[in-house]
Amino acid sequence: MRRTVPDECDVLLREGGIAHLRPLRPGDDRALHALVDRSSERSAYLRFFTGGRAGAHAYVDHVTRPDHPGRVLVAVVNGRLAGIAEYIPGQDGEAEIAILIDDSEQHHGLGTLLVEHLAVQAAEEGVRELVAEVLAENRPMLRVLDDLGLATRRAFDGGTVEIRMDPRPTPALLERIESRARQATSACLSRLFRPGAVAVVGAGRAPSGVGHHILRNLVEAGFPGPVYPVNPNAETILGLRAYPNVRDVPGPVDLAVVAVPAQAVPDVARDCARHGVRCLVVVSAGFAEAGRAEQEAELLRICRESGMRLVGPNCLGVADTGSRLNASFLPHPPAAGHLALMSQSGAVAVALIDRANELGVGLSGFASVGNKADVSGNDLLEYWEDDPATDVIALYLESFGNPRRFGRIARRVSRRKPIIAIKSGRGGSGERAVRSHTAAAATPDVAVEELLRASGVIRVDSVQDMLDTARLLAAQPLPGGGRVAVVGNSGGPQALAADACERDGLLVPELSPVTRGRLRSRLPAAAAVANPVDLTAGGSARDLVFAVETVLADPGIDAVLVVYTPPFGSGLARTRQAVAAATATTTKTVVACVSGHDGLLDGRVPCYASPEQAVRALGHAVRHAAWRRAPQAPPAVPPMAEVAAARALVEQELARRPGGGWLDHASATRLLGCYGVRVLGALAVDGPEAAAAAAGEIGPPVALKATGPGLVHKSDVGGVRLGLATPREVRRAYLEMAGMVGPAMTGALVQPMAEPGVEMIVGGVAHESFGPLLMVGMGGVAAELMADHSFRVPPLGEDDPAAMLAELRCAPLLSGYRGRPAVDVAELRGQIAGVGQLLDDLPQVAELDLNPVMATASGAVALDVRVRLAPAAGPPSPFRRRLR
Repeated sequence: MRRTVPDECDVLLREGGIAHLRPLRPGDDRALHALVDRSSERSAYLRFFTGGRAGAHAYVDHVTRPDHPGRVLVAVVNGRLAGIAEYIPGQDGEAEIAILIDDSEQHHGLGTLLVEHLAVQAAEEGVRELVAEVLAENRPMLRVLDDLGLATRRAFDGGTVEIRMDPRPTPALLERIESRARQATSACLSRLFRPGAVAVVGAGRAPSGVGHHILRNLVEAGFPGPVYPVNPNAETILGLRAYPNVRDVPGPVDLAVVAVPAQAVPDVARDCARHGVRCLVVVSAGFAEAGRAEQEAELLRICRESGMRLVGPNCLGVADTGSRLNASFLPHPPAAGHLALMSQSGAVAVALIDRANELGVGLSGFASVGNKADVSGNDLLEYWEDDPATDVIALYLESFGNPRRFGRIARRVSRRKPIIAIKSGRGGSGERAVRSHTAAAATPDVAVEELLRASGVIRVDSVQDMLDTARLLAAQPLPGGGRVAVVGNSGGPQALAADACERDGLLVPELSPVTRGRLRSRLPAAAAVANPVDLTAGGSARDLVFAVETVLADPGIDAVLVVYTPPFGSGLARTRQAVAAATATTTKTVVACVSGHDGLLDGRVPCYASPEQAVRALGHAVRHAAWRRAPQAPPAVPPMAEVAAARALVEQELARRPGGGWLDHASATRLLGCYGVRVLGALAVDGPEAAAAAAGEIGPPVALKATGPGLVHKSDVGGVRLGLATPREVRRAYLEMAGMVGPAMTGALVQPMAEPGVEMIVGGVAHESFGPLLMVGMGGVAAELMADHSFRVPPLGEDDPAAMLAELRCAPLLSGYRGRPAVDVAELRGQIAGVGQLLDDLPQVAELDLNPVMATASGAVALDVRVRLAPAAGPPSPFRRRLR
C-alpha cells in the first residue's frame, strides 16, 4: 500500500471539529470492521449496493491486504476511525473512487475532505479521470461530488449514476476549498469568541493571581453565560461556586482558560478533552519560549486528538466586546468598537489597547496568540472576515506559519476589510548565507514587504501609526483618490501638512475657479483660497463650516484635511462642533489636525495632534483604496516549461551533493533552458592553453570569466576580461587572472562578446521560513550600488513581469532613451516569467542570479548565471486543507 498524503495532517470539519487524515496502516483492520459494525444497513447498502454489512466486512478484508492496489486514506475523529476513502488506478488514466463514512460523522464535511485529498494525490500520480458509481438514491454522496469543485460528467444506468471527475487542480477547485476552509474556521472560532460557557482553570482567591484576574475580567465584562472557576482548594471565588476539576463542572463548556503552572497544563488539557471543551486558551508560560518545545508539542497533540483548538500557550487571552467576553488578564478592558486585534506579543497588545482606549478607538475582538502553537493569524483573519462587528483588522506579527496561505487569505479579506500590520524583525541578516547579488538585496524583510503589499495589507512601523490609520479606516470612507484640500486657521501647520502630502505622494491641487470664487465671496479678504485654504487666526467656526463644505463640493478634491490651532478663532469646543457639522453628510474622506489633540471628533472624524500624523494615515488609506480599485489580474499563464526535466536535474545534483552547492555553468544553463531562459553559450576551460583553443573555436572577440565554487563577484577580484581579440591575448589573460584570483579560480568560461544593450539583473532567493522571492533590476557591476530593484513573491500574476520593469528607475532605458534603440521588452518579460515559475516549482533553488541579462533590440540573453541548490521541502499544497 502507498501513502496517500505526503504527511499525516489535521483538518477542520465543517462545524469546527478536527479530523486526522493519514494513510491506511497494517493494524487498522479491527477499527475498520468496527466502523462497519457501527454503520446502518442503509449506509452499507448505499455504499456497497448489495450484501449489506457482510459485503462491507468483505471489502475491509480486501482493502487491508498487503497487495491491495488501491491508494487508501482514513480519517480519525476523536480517537476513532471514522472514514475511509480510496481510488484504484485502472486502464487509460482512469481510477475508481470509493468512500465510507461513519454514520455519526456524516453531514460534517468529512467525505468532502477525503475526496479532496484523494483527488490531489490522483492528479499527482497522473490520473486523468476519477470514476464513481453511486446509487441514484444516494443524494448526499451525489451532492458531495457535485459540490467538490471538480469538472464532472454524469451518465445514468438504471438506478446508478456514473460520475467522472477530472482531478487536476483548477482555480475553481481552489476557490471551493478556500470557501470550505473559511466556513470551518468561522464555525470553530465562534466557540472561542462567542462561547456558551467559560471555565477558568487556576482561578485563585488572591487578587494578584493571573487566574483571579481573568475571572474578575470575565465577571466585570458582564459575560452572560455560566462562568466556572476551577480550583480544588476553594468553594467560591468572586461569589461564584468553584469546582475541583473541569470534569466536575455541571454543564457543557465551550471555552476553558488555563492559568496553572506549565507542568500541570497537559493534565488539565486531558480533563478538558474528557469534558468536551471545544477551545483552550493557555495563558501559562514555560513552553517553547523557554526551550520546552516537546511539552508544547504534547499539549497540541492532546488538543488535536480531542478536537480542541488551542490559543497560546504563553498568551494574554482573548476578548470579544460584542459577546461581552473578556477572557484575558489585560490590565484594562478594551472599549467596544470595530477594530479586531491580534498580537503575538503581550506587551505590544497591552500598549495597543491602552492607547486605543485613550484615543476612543474601540475593539470588536482581541486575541493574544503567544507561542501560536495552533490558532494563528490566518485563522483569525478568516473568522474576522465575516464578523459583522469588525470593520478593520490589526495584526502584530513576529512570524508567519504559512506565508503563502496568509497571502491568499489576506488578499481576499483586504478587498472587504482593511488589514493593518506591524511585522517586527526588519533588521538582521538573511537566513541563508548571502553570496549573490540577489541574496544581498532580497532580504527576508523585503520578502515580507512584498507579500504584504501584494496582499493589500497596510504595513506600519509603530503602535501610534497603526492606531492613527485604524481610526481613520474605521470611521471614514476610503478616499476616491489622492487629491487633498487643506483647510485651516494657521498658515504654518497648513504648510507643514501640504509638505507632508507631497512627501507621501498625495496631491494638494489648486481648487477649481468656481470653488475659489465661492470661497472669496464669503471669507475675509485676508484669507487664502487657492489650496491650502487659510482662514487666518481670526477665522470663525462659521467661516470654517462654509470653507469645508465648499471644498468638499469641489469635484477635483478626494479628501479634506482640517487644520486648527487653538485657541484662536471661535475656540476649541465650537471649532470641533463646526468640523463635525460640516462633514456630517459627506461621502468624502475627512481628517482633522487639532494641535496637541488626538482622538475622534463626534465619534466620526479622526483627529491628530500633528499634520504629519494625519497625512501619514491618510496616505495609507489612499494607497489601500487604490489597491482595491485596481483590477485583479488573472494568474499568469506559465510559459511552456519542462518541469519534469528540471526536477530530475535538481534531484540528480542533490543526490550527488546532498548538502547542495553551486551548479556549474552547463548545468545551470540546462536548468534555465527548461523554463525558456536563454543563456549565452560558453566553453568551460581549465587552463591557459584550453582557453586559447576555445577562443579560436569561438572566434574573436571573446570574454574570459573565472569560475570557482566561491567566486560570486568576479569583477571585484579581476575575474572578468572583455574584448579579447586573439588566442594569445586569451592565454595571457588567463595566466594573469589566475595570479590575481588565486586558488579560488578552478577554471574559466570563454564566451563570445554579446551585442551591447541594457544590462539587467533577474534573480531569486528562497528563504527557509518564507519561500521564494523574485528580483528584477538594473544589472552589471553597478547592480548593488544603484539598488534599482523590483520584487515579487511567486507565483506571478499575468501583469507582474511588465509591472516589475515599470517600477524601475532605469525603465526609460528599455524604451529607447535619448535616441538609443528600444529593447525587446517582450523577451525580457518572458525571462522574468520563466525565472518566476522556476522559483515557484523548485524550492531547492536557494539562490539564482542572471547578471547581466543583456537586453537589446534583437532579444534578451543572460551573459552570466549562478544557481545554488540546497535541500528544501516543497510548500504545502493549497489544494490540501490542513491545520499547521
